[in-house]
Amino acid sequence: MTLRIRPAHANDRDLLARWALAMALETEHKQLDEATVRAGMEAGIADAGKARYFIAMHESTVAGRETIAAPAGTLMLTREWSDWRNGDWWWIQSVYVPPEFRRQGVFTALYRHVETLARETPGVVGLRLYVERENTNAQKTYTALGMVDAGYSILEAEF
Repeated sequence: MTLRIRPAHANDRDLLARWALAMALETEHKQLDEATVRAGMEAGIADAGKARYFIAMHESTVAGRETIAAPAGTLMLTREWSDWRNGDWWWIQSVYVPPEFRRQGVFTALYRHVETLARETPGVVGLRLYVERENTNAQKTYTALGMVDAGYSILEAEF
């Protein structure tokens, strides 16, 4: 499989929203409001200060000449300022790979892409992500890429 990673564009909004809805239902059993998610995707794509989205494109050649590209997965990056380190953590969020592309290196390609960007960007101190406690398959993938348990639990007060 050939994978090319590209930034998301405004016309990717509906695809990313569908994937976010699927991911929330699959991983957290949450039904999200579709209009809110679409608006959130639109706002994030339009403002890199809010988020940066990347899409893995599966490319294949048909009849030796025509290249067909299909979206195979995504992730979103956000930033968190660290006064302790005088730099930014990049948070990997909204990871989704459709079932037909899983266990084929899609997330690894996305991760390596943003890892390279992070290492090349002055002031970035590392990558972080959070994962559901029961999602052991994802945890194995993240560990295999060199990530370690940071020792934190995440608490929230949702409004």
